[in-house]
Amino acid sequence: MRRYGDEVLLVTGPALGPEGSLLERARAGGVPVKVIPHLRRAIHPWYDLQSYWRIKAVLRRFRPDVVHTHSAKGGILGRAAAWALKVPAIVHTVHGAPFHPYQGRAGQGFVILCERWAARRCHALISVADAMTALLVRARVAPAEKFTTIYSGMEVEPFLESDRLRPAARAALGYQPEHVVVGKIARLFHLKGHEDVIQAARIVVAQVPCVRFLLVGDGLLAERIERKIRQAGLTEFVQRVGLVPPDRMPEIMAAVDIVVHASLREGLARVLPQALIAGKPVVSYDIDGAREVVLPEVTGLLVPPRDRQGLADALVRLAKDPRLRERLGNEGRRRFADAFRHERMTDAIRCLYEKILARR
Repeated sequence: MRRYGDEVLLVTGPALGPEGSLLERARAGGVPVKVIPHLRRAIHPWYDLQSYWRIKAVLRRFRPDVVHTHSAKGGILGRAAAWALKVPAIVHTVHGAPFHPYQGRAGQGFVILCERWAARRCHALISVADAMTALLVRARVAPAEKFTTIYSGMEVEPFLESDRLRPAARAALGYQPEHVVVGKIARLFHLKGHEDVIQAARIVVAQVPCVRFLLVGDGLLAERIERKIRQAGLTEFVQRVGLVPPDRMPEIMAAVDIVVHASLREGLARVLPQALIAGKPVVSYDIDGAREVVLPEVTGLLVPPRDRQGLADALVRLAKDPRLRERLGNEGRRRFADAFRHERMTDAIRCLYEKILARR
């Protein structure tokens, strides 16, 4: 809208659950929004059919040149509706593969078939990381030439300037100068790795008692995570602050010294470039797109998935070595500040739109 003067309409489901919503932020920014009440994350044949007809009606009235879909449910229903209406350019972004090895074989196979069907009903696919393209090509969702990798952009300046927020941010959270703070920023949901971090934390604080863990996020597993923290005897060492609005993330990055990312599946979590742009080293499980920004011994440390001892060892190493933290963090900032600017993402996406429209 602002960069190119395009007319834009955001079509989405309602904001449900404790994970937070960006809808009010979109409206406050002047983005027109149309909410489809029955468009939900869970599979529900009747709701899904209703959502399809509502999406189709919205698109028929709006008459877009481009339909760009996101997420599994919105991606399948949105592409189907746009294809039926012969929208000139249909694009889908893969933020994370909707199938994964932790699903049952039948469920995984069904999702892959759905994704193949939907991929034939769009003109291009965008991946937020090369790893997503490789994964979907291996699953024969679509050929490699249909994919373009475009990193998910953000406003980088608040993270580049976050150091000035550090004294106030740490004081507000109750941290002392000697504390080394490890931040874990993720929804409290399955496969996000919170229990792995809690188990690793027991090992870390036994070796480096000045370490503190900060859990940012809310979700389905909040009570379970609280219980695990108490059972591990870590109440003094682990603080949970719940959901934090996106515009406060630079404060969180200012307060922490290390970011830990223990998710078992994720396209390219935004917290990784945010941490690196803020000059913080990352310890991450070696999954999906993480390895594209967490470069071993360069911007952070990678650990095999579910290796809790390895996770603890990497955190202990960084907690004990402030010079290593500084070197890795500085290199992350140098390498990725420009790569994740939202202007760069917007230009690349719009260039793709123009190529498709020119062909068609």
